[in-house]
Amino acid sequence: MTATQPPDPAGGRWTDRLLAEGSDPDPRFTLANERTFLAWIRTALALIAAGVGLSLAGDLIDAPLRVGVAAGFAAAGAGVAALAFRRWLRTERALRRSETLPPPALAPVMSYGLAIAAVVLLGALLATR
Repeated sequence: MTATQPPDPAGGRWTDRLLAEGSDPDPRFTLANERTFLAWIRTALALIAAGVGLSLAGDLIDAPLRVGVAAGFAAAGAGVAALAFRRWLRTERALRRSETLPPPALAPVMSYGLAIAAVVLLGALLATR
């Protein structure tokens, strides 16, 4: 894909700086990177929704623990959303430069974090019943 006018690399827009690097990769790779980004955004929305749902579950868990776990889910959702863009940008840069793709640093954090949150939630549910 060729632009009629090359982007100004000294410009302040991050898109101009990104497009000034390397060459256009195969569109299939760029679209796959975008689908992965959107999957992380869906995960972030699900975490935020879990936090909202848990905060409204009044009789399920006692208030201090419920609020803490709900805030943890919402904060995790915000973190995932922020890191998803960072991951997309790093991967897109690597694709444009024909470099090795960066490892998925967010995946182990998410899997271990959700496992810990599930154990805490299960413990809270069992302790209050």
